[in-house]
Amino acid sequence: MTPHTVDIVVLAAGKGTRMRSARPKVLQPLAGRPLLFHVLDTAEALAPAQGVVVVGHEAAQVTAALAAWYSRQRVSASSGNGPTAPQKAPEQTGSDIWRTVAQTPQLGTGHALQVALPALADSPARWTLVLYGDVPLIRPSTLVRLVAAATACDGVALLTVTLENPSGYGRIVRDGAGGVAAIVEEKDADAATRAIREVNTGVMVLPKARLAAWLAALTPNNAQGEYYLTDVVARAVAEGVAVVAVQPETVEETLGVNDKRQLAELERIFQRQTAERLLASGVTLLDPARFDLRGELTCGRDVTIDVGCLFLGEVVLHDDVVVGAHSVLQDCVVGPGTRIEPFSHIVGARIGANAVIGPYARIRPKTVLADGVHIGNFVEVKNSEIGEGSKANHLSYLGDATVGSRVNIGAGTITCNYDGANKYRTVIEDDAFIGSDTQLVAPVRVGRGATLGAGTTLTKDAPPEALTLSRAPQRSITGWKRPQKKR
Repeated sequence: MTPHTVDIVVLAAGKGTRMRSARPKVLQPLAGRPLLFHVLDTAEALAPAQGVVVVGHEAAQVTAALAAWYSRQRVSASSGNGPTAPQKAPEQTGSDIWRTVAQTPQLGTGHALQVALPALADSPARWTLVLYGDVPLIRPSTLVRLVAAATACDGVALLTVTLENPSGYGRIVRDGAGGVAAIVEEKDADAATRAIREVNTGVMVLPKARLAAWLAALTPNNAQGEYYLTDVVARAVAEGVAVVAVQPETVEETLGVNDKRQLAELERIFQRQTAERLLASGVTLLDPARFDLRGELTCGRDVTIDVGCLFLGEVVLHDDVVVGAHSVLQDCVVGPGTRIEPFSHIVGARIGANAVIGPYARIRPKTVLADGVHIGNFVEVKNSEIGEGSKANHLSYLGDATVGSRVNIGAGTITCNYDGANKYRTVIEDDAFIGSDTQLVAPVRVGRGATLGAGTTLTKDAPPEALTLSRAPQRSITGWKRPQKKR
């Protein structure tokens, strides 16, 4: 398929009553992103000449979400390395080719295309591809075959599927020669037509030169009182225009979403497909059925992911990384050979090679851990840099800290970085030893090679190569009796 030979119209005006949600149906999340975004990413892969999204119900919400998607496409197109960067002419970006139009009131799919058509008036494309904002799993390769079929017959190409239970779908009626004669909606079908198992998915490619006239001829003479886009098929047949049907590789590509049950089903399908792709690339998933990706995951060689892990945003795992069970990783980079122990939570951090994190560790945004760092159980690190080979293995909080190399931080250590109004930084230089149960009241500096005795509350800088400690004198009181509960 030659780039820019097709316009794409995405129908996204529906209310989605069965969702029982204040959020429009097309903005319901699949793998952490709106259904509509999945459809638009697929559409972009075809490098359309122009694109239109038809909005209606809660148009303001959908339009605001689209603005975010358009912005992301502009960044991806300009950088050339975005996950959905399309292959377009250099002067175009994702946001440049897409328009949003409102369908008010919503009078059916044919009416939606009538509303969209003026926005495509200046497009050089010969074909118009119709997609749906609640059908997120369709593959670009299927759409390429559909456009190719329309081009080959110089007519209409429909995406159809054969179902064991076709209830609720428009049926594909064929003529005596096996060609497509019409699409009949179930509410308008007789018993014989309802017995047909080949159904319309709604996805179709139409010749742009004839589309305006076909849409103008639509009438709402049906059970719904709407303008059906499917009626253009009968119009094409009447004019002797070829109508062909193409089927997808899997039925799953054509599944739409009408309620939360269907949304949950598609979520599992999506995650299974993602797991299969990772397995095929060499990633070890100890149980593919217990894996969730809600963003983008890039893996090197010999990466192992245990059960129940969740990946959000953009996550990069380099060679030989092991992610322990029930860990959550979001917008982070993990260096080669690093081991994430179970139940760890990492957000917005960069972790070097051969580090050990967890179990039960929390690494918060703007944290950079160098090679060989150990962050142990119930340790929280926020907005800190920790140097090579340093360790904080137990029950500590390191916030707004700069920690050098080969530093040992004992259990119960806290950087007191917040005075109730402002935050301050703690600096611990190379080879320092921080005893257990130490509080470092920022701003404060621990010199190179310094040792802080256990239980120290440090309020002034500790000099290098010296022992610093602050403790109340220990004393024992003889004859002291523990208080007794009154009877």
